[in-house]
Amino acid sequence: MTDNARWKSTVYIGGLAPVVTAANLHDAFIPFGEIADVALPKNGNPNSTDTHRGFAYVEFEDADDAKEAIDNMDQSELFGRVIKVSAAKVPKSANPGLSAKTALWAQESWLSENAVSEEDRMVADDAQNSRPEDPMQGLEGLDVAGPNPV
Repeated sequence: MTDNARWKSTVYIGGLAPVVTAANLHDAFIPFGEIADVALPKNGNPNSTDTHRGFAYVEFEDADDAKEAIDNMDQSELFGRVIKVSAAKVPKSANPGLSAKTALWAQESWLSENAVSEEDRMVADDAQNSRPEDPMQGLEGLDVAGPNPV
């Protein structure tokens, strides 16, 4: 499955209670279709007692299943909290450009637009190598300074 298709079949679930687990989310969303993955990002704060950050992503096998889950689960209650279910947005790091983790010149899209063919590279190298050895070559007859006498 392509990355673009994966994001179309992924839903974002926000407002989760601290006691929610990936297994709970799997059980709550399985009626809408086959689930490929459940991601429940962990809390990075070591001082926090919460095990996750309060949101999750559920990836379905089919994009229509994701739409069905959004229609049925948005604003529903899960473990005493009203949850927000919507289509997942593609993260900025997934798009090529300045925010990407890969250097711009190493990305396929940039290479396809700006790649120089081997033939062009050889012509440029030949042009550089064919420069005269003597920097004064071709300047004969320019021994008089100033404007040309009429």
